[in-house]
Amino acid sequence: MAEDSTVVRFEDVSVSFGDTKALDHVSFEMRAGDSRVILGASGSGKTTLLKTALGLVKADSGRLYVFGEDVTNLKESGWFDIRAKMGVLFQEGGLFDSMTIAENVAYPLLNQRVLSRSLQNQDGNVDYKVREALRFVELEQTLDKYPSELSGGMRRRVGIARAIVTEPPLLLYDSPTAGLDPITANTIVNLILKERDLRNAASILVTHRPQDGHLMANFRYNPSSGQIEAAPQNGEQPVKTEFFVMKEGRLVFAGPQRELKASQDSYVKKFAK
Repeated sequence: MAEDSTVVRFEDVSVSFGDTKALDHVSFEMRAGDSRVILGASGSGKTTLLKTALGLVKADSGRLYVFGEDVTNLKESGWFDIRAKMGVLFQEGGLFDSMTIAENVAYPLLNQRVLSRSLQNQDGNVDYKVREALRFVELEQTLDKYPSELSGGMRRRVGIARAIVTEPPLLLYDSPTAGLDPITANTIVNLILKERDLRNAASILVTHRPQDGHLMANFRYNPSSGQIEAAPQNGEQPVKTEFFVMKEGRLVFAGPQRELKASQDSYVKKFAK
């Protein structure tokens, strides 16, 4: 049985689509405040890993635990309340074009059973939480706009606001910096750091940019100064970040950044820049 402090744990999980192994005997676990940076070529299984953690893809073999519960064979109806404790930033932001920014951010609050029940008798609480989430990403002024009126970087920031509006203990980010210029990409990762460190959330970040992983591993948000700063190297409040490198569904590397950079494996070295 998984320990109560474990946020997510894969035990020898495999997933196949036809004859293709999307995940091949993957094992790892995370606790509150941990970060995992997932690197790998296109089609290596990175997004499938996120979808499996979300219960959108069912494991063919192995065991999956989320928040200490064995969810390996859980029916779809059983996932509703579990997903209420997860935040997801989809590729390209995944916003609803026909909804305003406020409606997009409010969507998880109003469409997750546990949350909607708790908010039913709290007039104005949804509006307050939406404004708070948009203030977090510095986009409170966009409440009445539509996604098409925002830049790509702004849409990605709205996606973060929607992911964090429920204050979930587990956050999954699928290529949040893809297609963005370096300055905007760093802004997105800084927001991810801010959420992780303010609320001690476990974070899984799929990315094609080694720079994203460097920031996750070596920087933290300081609530006293309100700034992102280099993490201390003396062991004080260590940043708990591990790097995964995936290849053809297999986890071919798992470890801290120093070990990633020291790897002599020709495939792993591609992601150790």
